[in-house]
Amino acid sequence: MYTEGMEEYFERLRARHEELSLTLAQPDILADQPRFLALMKEMAGLEPMLDAWSRYEALEREAESARGLLSHPDMREMAQEELSALEKEREALSRELRLLMLPRDEDDDRDVVMEIRAGAGGDEAALFGALLLRMYSRYAERHGFEVSLMNVSENDLGGVKEAVFTLSGRGAYSKMKYESGVHRVQRVPATENAGRIHTSTATVAVLPVWEDVEVEINPADLRIDVYRSSGHGGQSVNTTDSAVRITHLPTGLVITCQNEKSQIKNREQAMKVLRLRLYDLMRAQRGQAYADNRRGQVGTGDRSERIRTYNFPQGRVTDHRIGLTLYQIDAIMDGDLDPVIQALALDEQTKLLNGAGV
Repeated sequence: MYTEGMEEYFERLRARHEELSLTLAQPDILADQPRFLALMKEMAGLEPMLDAWSRYEALEREAESARGLLSHPDMREMAQEELSALEKEREALSRELRLLMLPRDEDDDRDVVMEIRAGAGGDEAALFGALLLRMYSRYAERHGFEVSLMNVSENDLGGVKEAVFTLSGRGAYSKMKYESGVHRVQRVPATENAGRIHTSTATVAVLPVWEDVEVEINPADLRIDVYRSSGHGGQSVNTTDSAVRITHLPTGLVITCQNEKSQIKNREQAMKVLRLRLYDLMRAQRGQAYADNRRGQVGTGDRSERIRTYNFPQGRVTDHRIGLTLYQIDAIMDGDLDPVIQALALDEQTKLLNGAGV
């Protein structure tokens, strides 16, 4: 639905776009590359919004022309059909415009660091962790995101007790931010002889990657341990002490990286994740205690806490936040998460629109 504030809002954007175009042509701006690039980025961000508004204005002109034909008996039926089609298009475009008017999550285009940790359920929870790691890896392949494993801790059955990895690609955080929380699986484990259904959990945390993050870390606050990397089943995959574990003593944060063969590279990756975790901690502490923030994201791992349930006997996946149930568990576990993520995004957009009143 069109609102009175729309025209004023988009006309301000149009004026700003024209102002940026003139400013970018100035010689002193061209000589100042950081400012030039910042202004170019701002202008590029306005163009999709102005393009949508131009399409809306064109629709309004077409509708006005069609309405002018309603008084002609020979043209009335054709004009009504055209107006009906234009109204449907106008309604869809109006929603798109209102979404464009909402404040944008500044982290949406960032890469992400994801953490999977087995929760309640012992070996079965670790096997579920391995399934989640595969699911996100397959999802990344479908969307052209690059996956980089930083640390994987496995049990003797090939389950994942802990995994830390990055997804790199435009819009990675906008997709994966909905995955934070406790994931619950219900199925008959391979180790269950009586055929009983077990319930296990794994927690997922998602952190946006801030390349320009500045966090001061006192070297005296770090304990750095090096050891040999290990792979599936605890077998040695490296004959040198290349794996790195960094403990930040004031907070108790522990970061492990063993994916690279080089100790130096593993240390660099671990420090990068530590900075992100500390920065996330600092941001969280502005509004509430870090422990509360962490529980809000991943919970405690108890079976009763969950954002999503994967029920294998029934072949269903249920996202409890929006009451969505899909009987597509094989496709979802193979990385086809789009139906779930799109539904979560739509729910978030609807709530934002209702709250913003645009």
